[in-house]
Amino acid sequence: MEISVIRRQGDFTVNASFEGVPSGVTALYGLSGAGKTSIINMVAGLASPDEGRITVNGLCLFDSRKGINLPPERRRVGYVFQDGRLLPHLSVRSNLIYGMKLVPKKRRVVDFDAVVELLGIGHLLHRRPNRLSGGEKQRVAIGRALLTSPAMLLMDEPLASLDAARKAEILPFIMQLSRKFSLPILYVSHQMDEILNLADRLVVLDQGRVAASGDLEDLLSRQELQQYMGGADEHGSVLATVVENPLDAAGLTLLRFGDRILKVAPVNMPRGTAIRVRIASWNVGIALEAPKRTSFQNIFPGRIDTIVDDGKFFVDLRLDVGKPLWARVTRESYRDLNLTEGQPVYALIKSVTVSLGMYDPTWKDKRS
Repeated sequence: MEISVIRRQGDFTVNASFEGVPSGVTALYGLSGAGKTSIINMVAGLASPDEGRITVNGLCLFDSRKGINLPPERRRVGYVFQDGRLLPHLSVRSNLIYGMKLVPKKRRVVDFDAVVELLGIGHLLHRRPNRLSGGEKQRVAIGRALLTSPAMLLMDEPLASLDAARKAEILPFIMQLSRKFSLPILYVSHQMDEILNLADRLVVLDQGRVAASGDLEDLLSRQELQQYMGGADEHGSVLATVVENPLDAAGLTLLRFGDRILKVAPVNMPRGTAIRVRIASWNVGIALEAPKRTSFQNIFPGRIDTIVDDGKFFVDLRLDVGKPLWARVTRESYRDLNLTEGQPVYALIKSVTVSLGMYDPTWKDKRS
């Protein structure tokens, strides 16, 4: 997926270039008005760039220099909107096959029964949309998009209208889509929890431009990108881990990263499952000596790589504990401990946010 577009919309201009993963989830993240929906509408053919080029899996959808601008129906793009947009007078079954019937039989590569089973909507096939919950409507909308046998799936904040319970219901299905059907997915959101759970690659947008693009774990751990991540509460580190022990003798789940073990609250996932964890910088304390009696479950020896001191109340420390780990301490603690770059320290982790589901750690290999 290669996207390079310029589009002027009154006083606002989208000028963005980035690459996405060929099989996996590329997330467009940014505050409202950053240009996320404008970009996927250009990919879908619902809006045309003034300049640029868009290609997906070798198919050129738009090229201003060559005069290429495929109509939406020839782009083989499935689109899932925020509100599902189901046809109210049709049953779930009829909604699902509505787009499928427009696809020539020889080009249909997605099986109806496989989609119904994956999304768990077999018992809903005879219902009308007005008898579905919000989560059920979105599952049907995803199924309808898949049954057009798309070469790519666009998802524009598909969970935005759902409460936490319905969001937790839908996330596992989205997680499986790209793996089950080998689809590149361009996913729009301004919710970090969704990004953490779903994305393989992250594109951060700010006022129509790409502020950063690359590996999700790297970007979410970069201090200089904090301004785009929702403020101080979002600053921290993302670690790729694997379930070592779903439930140890103390009732905790053990996650491995490198040669280190991270203890977290129980996670209902089998041994070997790849999981991302997010550790906010304000949930990491510093000690100069290994604590002997403490309530902390996670204490890692390491050293201070980088000190970021902008003169404010807090000072940010980038630690090396086998993986990069950010800590945020008060200026008073920073001075009292006389912290310096290269200094050996112990990282004390207070709390860990565990992603709700699995991700695919092999997507980098698939890019070749």
